[in-house]
Amino acid sequence: MKRRKVGNLLALAVLSYLSQAPMHPYELAKTLRSHGDERSIKFNHGSLYMVVQQLAKAGFVAEQEVNREGARPERTVYQITDAGRAELHDWLRELVGEAQHEYPAFVSALSMVSALTPNEVIPLLRARLDGLATQRAETSRQIEQSEAEGVPALFLIEEVYRLRLLDAEIAFVHEFLARINEWGPMWAGAHGVEFKPE
Repeated sequence: MKRRKVGNLLALAVLSYLSQAPMHPYELAKTLRSHGDERSIKFNHGSLYMVVQQLAKAGFVAEQEVNREGARPERTVYQITDAGRAELHDWLRELVGEAQHEYPAFVSALSMVSALTPNEVIPLLRARLDGLATQRAETSRQIEQSEAEGVPALFLIEEVYRLRLLDAEIAFVHEFLARINEWGPMWAGAHGVEFKPE
């Protein structure tokens, strides 16, 4: 993976929206929220302003104008530069085309799960299944609502991907729960406790 001058994925979103039209950071924040991007990219006003400044320093965006409405503070409108447009396309090609090793928190927890007893893990996994089912229902509802509003399927693809990941994780957790019954006695014995299958 190429080292980027500004490697925060929020920067990618900013470049993408500025490639459509110049905007000031407040307008960018509204656009990110209205398009549901906070489901895919973590941000707040402070991080957004910082990323815009980093992009400007890197030469990927530039000030277009500074304006003021009434008693409101000045707002700087930014536009994407040619270098920013090239960075956007190069970065997107890399993210779409190259499989990368990622570090999900659940995978990290699974690598150390044997530090807990199987009797502790079983109810935790059942609670996780409840949370995953809630997330899946919300994602499904969002897709259905957007489709009913006429949003083209292309603009829902990240939600469809999220749904597939949730389905895979739900299937994995069910499989793991089934395997705990097989591993339980050995696993519990390592902790000096008795295994209590459900």
